[in-house]
Order: sequence, then structure tokens, then C-alpha cells
Amino acid sequence: MKILNFGSLNVDFTYRVDHIVGPGETISSKKLEVFPGGKGLNQSIALARAGAKVWHGGIIGRDGEFLKEICRDSGVHEEYIKEADTRTGNAVIQVSETGQNCILLFSGANRELTESYIDGVLEHFEAGDLLLLQNEVNKLDYLIRRGAEKGMFIALNPSPYDEQVETCGLQQVDLFFVNEIEAAQMTGEDSEEAMLAKMRALYPRAGIVLTLGDKGAYYSDDSETCFQKAAKAAAVDTTAAGDTFTGYFLASYIREKSGKEALRRGTLAAALAVERPGAAVSIPRKEEVDRKMAEAKWPEA
Repeated sequence: MKILNFGSLNVDFTYRVDHIVGPGETISSKKLEVFPGGKGLNQSIALARAGAKVWHGGIIGRDGEFLKEICRDSGVHEEYIKEADTRTGNAVIQVSETGQNCILLFSGANRELTESYIDGVLEHFEAGDLLLLQNEVNKLDYLIRRGAEKGMFIALNPSPYDEQVETCGLQQVDLFFVNEIEAAQMTGEDSEEAMLAKMRALYPRAGIVLTLGDKGAYYSDDSETCFQKAAKAAAVDTTAAGDTFTGYFLASYIREKSGKEALRRGTLAAALAVERPGAAVSIPRKEEVDRKMAEAKWPEA
């Protein structure tokens, strides 16, 4: 099975400051760090580092060429990434001494997908291949429809959740990755059990992964429902935790066909990622996760 991830590619500008700047205020930052990021890029790198064969589709500007290098270095096939005249998507992030942050996003080239470009990339994939999507690019509805027409297995992380997601053919999705905020938005429910039950009722043919941050995660489909508590971690930066979980879960799921095993591997990989700064650069490699899996004493639900 080949995996195609059509998703965002960002440059993250992270400024370390005493406090979050207020209206009309000018302050000096203590440090500027530039990281590769974007949910799409992070998830592709997590998949590749977990041992999966993944191709990335998306658009960068000329200032984003180094993101292709990061893909190559991580084992992500980057030949379908397109370059445009528009600036690469980016995030301007302030992080205060107390750990608070605020983020300003610029979609840039991420919102320049065209149907002809999408069709050209999809020509290289076939029925049974996996199409992974998030909501940081445009044409999400078209991607879902064309992937379904080709018979691809569609996995969707509808983040950030907005009205665009509601216009897409979600009944064609085979596997959802949602956190508790997105699940509440999609279902109108406010408890974990009710969210999961409503998601199952709304999308009975799909598998549901519901992540709950440091509490753990659920997996549910028409044959099983299981829960995994989160692994303990000394968190430094949680930016790519969810994306790391998604990549490692999927890589395990397509190999083992076990929701429980995939939850464990994804949970442990995410715990390793939060102990490091940055987004894509924090994602652990398969050897690290394998070692921790062998050592882990897993708490049961």
C-alpha cells in the first residue's frame, strides 16, 4: 500500500518573549527559532520515520525549498510537491516565559491547490492506496471525492474544523482522527463517550480515533472499541504531538490491522515528541519508538 498525504507545508517563526505583546505595544524578543511545520508535513514525516512509504502532495513558495530537503532526509517522497510564486505558508508564534503562546497563521501557497494539479498527482495512485488529508489546504471536498472515486482508503484529520469541512463528503471517509474539541464541534456532544457514540452513528462505516491529549486516546470501529492511556512525558513543546500520533498510528494500523497496537505505538511516539522543541524536528524515529515499545509497561484502560 502506498500512502499519499495531500497537506500543508509551513515555515514556523517562533519568537521567545517575556510576555505576549499587547495592542499598540512594541517589545524585543529574546530569541527567534525557525522550524519546519504544517500538519501535512508533520504527518508525512511521522509516517516516514515510522517506516511507511509516503508521498507528499502540496505547494510551497520559493522560500520553502528547504522543506523538500527535510522530506528527503526523513524518507518522504517529495517529487509531487509543487513550487508556486506565492510565499510558503507560515506561522508567527510568540512563546512567553510562562509558556503561553499566540499564533498568527498565513496560508500562503497551501491554499493554491488546483483540480488539475490534484488529478495529476492522483494518477500515480490506485485503489487500495491510502489518502491522508487535513483541513489546512483548499479543495478538501475535491480531494475526498476524487480519492473515493479511485477506491482509495481515505483518512481525514479535519483540523482546523470549520464550515469548509461541513461541505465535504464525509460519508466517504474511512478513518477519522479527531481531538475532543473537533469531536464536540462535529457531534454537538460534550462527553467523551457521547462524542464517540455520535461519531459512530454519523459515520458507521468509518473507524474513529478520538485523542484526548494527556489522558489518552480511543479507537472504535464496527468490530472493536479500545482505549489507551497516555504515556508519561516531561513535556517541553506539544506542537507536533497530535501529528506524530497520527503518523505512527497509521503506519502501525496498515501493518498490524490492530487498533489497540496502533494506539500504543502512536501514544508512545507522541510522548517522545513532546519532550523536544519544535514541530517536525521533534518527531522520533522508528528505532527510538521500537526501543521504548520493548521497554514500556503499559497502563491498561
